[in-house]
Amino acid sequence: MGKLDHKVAIITGSTRGIGKAIAHEFVREGAKVVITSSSMAHVEAAVAEFPPGTVHGCRCNVVAMADIEELLAAAVSRFGKVDCFINNAGISEPFRSITDSDPDEWGKVIETNIIGAYNGCRVAISYFLREHINGKVINMAGSGTERGSNTPWISAYGSTKAAIARFTFAVAEEYRHRGISVMLLHPGLVRTGMVSADHPTPELLRQLATFSTILDIFAQPPLVAARLAVKLASSWSDSKTGIYLSALNSLRKKRLLLTYPFRKILNRIDRRTY
Repeated sequence: MGKLDHKVAIITGSTRGIGKAIAHEFVREGAKVVITSSSMAHVEAAVAEFPPGTVHGCRCNVVAMADIEELLAAAVSRFGKVDCFINNAGISEPFRSITDSDPDEWGKVIETNIIGAYNGCRVAISYFLREHINGKVINMAGSGTERGSNTPWISAYGSTKAAIARFTFAVAEEYRHRGISVMLLHPGLVRTGMVSADHPTPELLRQLATFSTILDIFAQPPLVAARLAVKLASSWSDSKTGIYLSALNSLRKKRLLLTYPFRKILNRIDRRTY
């Protein structure tokens, strides 16, 4: 018996990185999953990695409300219902100061991350209310969410994560007595394409030594976050809302910091990009 048997989940931005790890863990726990990307080629490649019949792939631009509505309709058509909607899709801008930033790139981060989360919440909650489903929405936190978590050089990304936290808790309060759980998950620091130094900006090159050390100390595989996502989507969160779980809470931070010298000496630092 899996923790998510007979559940159906939509996970946006789930053809790679954290989203794909969550999708794999959901399938292992018995769920059916709809995965998405703005690229159909990425969708097709990711679907091939899963056991037949466990996932359905859709191209989706989360900024377009119509795309989200079509996504939910496709999920219901394929699997009969939706129990959980995870607003995972998100982007970050290149590592630059605000005066060196490109206004269009900066604005695209705001649009994708915040409007994408709004669209997902609006469509999912409307569906849960209409169908009388005690559904679950999981939004993704990140650097910038917690007090004191400053994000120099990626100010757009950090601003969106702070806003998404406030948005999540506001929506959770709105539907507190309607049987819908609206929750926030911080995946911690994960080596994905978003934090890759493959194409560094001049500013990142200046900060690279510090940035690389921070990754070595605190980066974790996406499975840590994926298991927390399973917990939020499971019966554990029934009748709860406004929950915040972090894959990099204070206790885990201390453990990673204390074990770093030993992991470095023993060459046990995972530097894979997920």
